[in-house]
Amino acid sequence: MNIQQHIISNIPTFDVQVSCSEVMEFFKENTYSHVAILEKDRFLGVFSENDMDVVPIDSRIDEYRYDLETFFVRRETSWLDVLEVFARNEANLLPILDKAEKVIGYYDLTDIVSVFINTPFFTDPGNILVVATGVKDYSFSEIAQIVESNNAKLIGGFITDMQNDVVQVTIKISTSNFDKVVQTFRRYNYHIIFGNSDDQFLEDLKNRSDYLDKYLNV
Repeated sequence: MNIQQHIISNIPTFDVQVSCSEVMEFFKENTYSHVAILEKDRFLGVFSENDMDVVPIDSRIDEYRYDLETFFVRRETSWLDVLEVFARNEANLLPILDKAEKVIGYYDLTDIVSVFINTPFFTDPGNILVVATGVKDYSFSEIAQIVESNNAKLIGGFITDMQNDVVQVTIKISTSNFDKVVQTFRRYNYHIIFGNSDDQFLEDLKNRSDYLDKYLNV
């Protein structure tokens, strides 16, 4: 999936020698969580909007260089990995670096989420099923085999949680033979966390999207 078309090139970067007041103005005029800091035109780190509350207005970013976070993505980073970096760092703006460690632009969380929402996983009709099993027992090929052995179609799936040696997988399957699929998962000792119709799933997705919009507009 091509997300490079969503690279934003009109958001500024800041040299490490600039005053904190310049960066403060950027955050006041925008709703972004972070912005890239450079040293000699190369990426040094990102400064967090949350940190602006504790720095004097007449200081320089250089005085806080060791407090900079260092997360970023590459042009070739997959969209799922980009989403993971957003989530792991609680950010809504990610710098994109080339091989020379120069910032070539940013990804905006809103744009990447819209790409995710518009995938067939969300747009194609089907049922959502969330199953759990032990990490040592997990096999996506087995999950696919269970679905397809019941003459159902696997539309997509991904790991949505992994803790305490238990992996949780969310899958979307065609509506045919849904009950048979669920019964087969149980026979294979999978724990059924969640299973519903497409209409219910879309309503839940709408509620989550509304929450995301509120978060992004804070």
